[in-house]
Amino acid sequence: MNEVVTPSFPIDTTDRRILAQLQQDASLTNHALADLVGTSPATCLRRVKRLEDAGVIVRRVALLDHMKIGAGLSVFAEITLDHQGAEHLAAFEQRAVAEPAVQQCHRVSPGPDFMLQLQVPDMAAWHALVQRLFTQDANVRNVKSFFSVHRAKFETRISLPAAD
Repeated sequence: MNEVVTPSFPIDTTDRRILAQLQQDASLTNHALADLVGTSPATCLRRVKRLEDAGVIVRRVALLDHMKIGAGLSVFAEITLDHQGAEHLAAFEQRAVAEPAVQQCHRVSPGPDFMLQLQVPDMAAWHALVQRLFTQDANVRNVKSFFSVHRAKFETRISLPAAD
């Protein structure tokens, strides 16, 4: 399980400006990013590389409109297992994260064992996924699904900690 930790990697004001800009638009060129954060291109490149090497910047991606690419059904699923031993939790987690429709997989407590966020094209695809991921797993005791009927907000940006 992920632990809550205090950040040990030093992030200063310039790093925060870089991270804020990259969260807004990761396609910025190094020169454009340097202009926006008020550093030289060499300094900016060095800092971005340092943030990547430290794992602060995990990856850069393009965000797609799920409706325009035919993945219009958003599902949130609570999964409860019969057996919660470490090996059982790890086995289900491994299967869930290998499923392309699973966008997020969280072990949670209290309540169900897992919360999944999934994106599928339609109800037929959802049914096939249920059969593949849940019904065929003898350790899955309960699945409670919630279907999004309206998405009021979708944000990938993380609030950055204030400067010390």
